Formats: sequence, structure tokens, C-alpha cells
Amino acid sequence: MKTLSFIALSLSITTAITSCADNDHRYIDLETGNHIDVVKDTDKGYMVNAETKEPVIIYVDTQTKDTIYGKTGKVINDHVMKTEDGKYKYVSTDDMESEDAYKVKDGDYKKKVEKDGDVKIKDGDTKIKIDGETGEKKVKKD
Repeated sequence: MKTLSFIALSLSITTAITSCADNDHRYIDLETGNHIDVVKDTDKGYMVNAETKEPVIIYVDTQTKDTIYGKTGKVINDHVMKTEDGKYKYVSTDDMESEDAYKVKDGDYKKKVEKDGDVKIKDGDTKIKIDGETGEKKVKKD
């Protein structure tokens, strides 16, 4: 089975939003990195680029900072992975490979999302725990 590396989208999204803050378009196509306008295709029911009419698989709303699956309109924060060929893919919790759902590691940054929705993040000296059920967030600095 191909090894798929999961990414911390929050860092990518923040970078993309910050670098293009002057742009008039609200959405960013995750596949191209371009700011776009999206509209719903009335025949097929999914979101498309308003200019090109091409389907938008995964996009970011720069106002809410949510990642959205274009086929359903569902918010899919923490459920996006990057494959070895550089494409982005929506992965539901049922599709997660390991017992712990998935882990992200990049230098001093570590993130673990468990199947029950609990999230643990370690970024340098800061540790964050988020309860998947209640949304309660605890931050600890060493």
C-alpha cells in the first residue's frame, strides 16, 4: 500500500491567506493555490470554479478558514491528506489507516487526531489538547 503523508493544513492555509490577503476572491482552490470564486453546478450539484466551470475538489474559505469538500459542501478540516504525487484528497475518519486515525510530524510540530475526534498538538514548547466531543481546548506551555 502506498504511504500517504498527512499534512498540517492550518499552516498551509495561513500561509496562503496571508500571502494573498489583497485578493478580492474569498476562496482558494487547494489544488492550484489560486484565489477563485465558486458557484454550484446546478446539473451535477457540486461546486465549480465560477470562471472556468471546472469542478473544485477541495477549497479553503478565507473568511471562515474552513477547508471544504467541493462535491458535498462539507467542512473537512483535519481530514485532508497529501498523496505522494502532490494531490490533495479528502479522507473520512472511516478511511483512516491506523488505529489512532493519523499523525502529522514536521520538525518540532506534531499533531495526532484520534478516531474519536480528540486532537493533540505539540509545537515546540506548547502543547494543545482538544476534546473531539466538547471542543474544550487546553493549552500548556513548558
